[in-house]
Amino acid sequence: MRIDNLSPVAGSNKPSYRKGRGPGSGNGKTAGRGHKGQWSRSGGGVRPGFEGGQMPLHRRLPKRGFTNIFGTTYAIINVSDLNGFEDGTTVGIAELIAAGLVKKTFDGVKVLGNGDLSKKLTVQATAFSGTAKEKIEQAGGNAEVI
Repeated sequence: MRIDNLSPVAGSNKPSYRKGRGPGSGNGKTAGRGHKGQWSRSGGGVRPGFEGGQMPLHRRLPKRGFTNIFGTTYAIINVSDLNGFEDGTTVGIAELIAAGLVKKTFDGVKVLGNGDLSKKLTVQATAFSGTAKEKIEQAGGNAEVI
């Protein structure tokens, strides 16, 4: 089989259908749009979400929740993720990004206490949970808030 041998499957290619090209084409004059009305005009139609004057869905549904504009969002990392670093290393935000453990820092990095730590590390982060700090210090390391 060669590329110049190939042909499309029968019925998969339709000839192009040109609208508005005279009465002999079967789709001339109004070009399938009918007479008058919203959809017959160029640029006709309704905006997305418009339901013909009925109250649209996005306005019928109740508003939920609250966004605190003063809130802080942390990039989260667990203590168990720190085992990938070598013993005695200082692990800061730059090292976490380089290792691929954090993609975006948002308002900083928070270390949570999920899992176990078997390496002695100096960890520098924006915030630590109580258990995370405890586990880092138990392993002989340091938890520094920056």
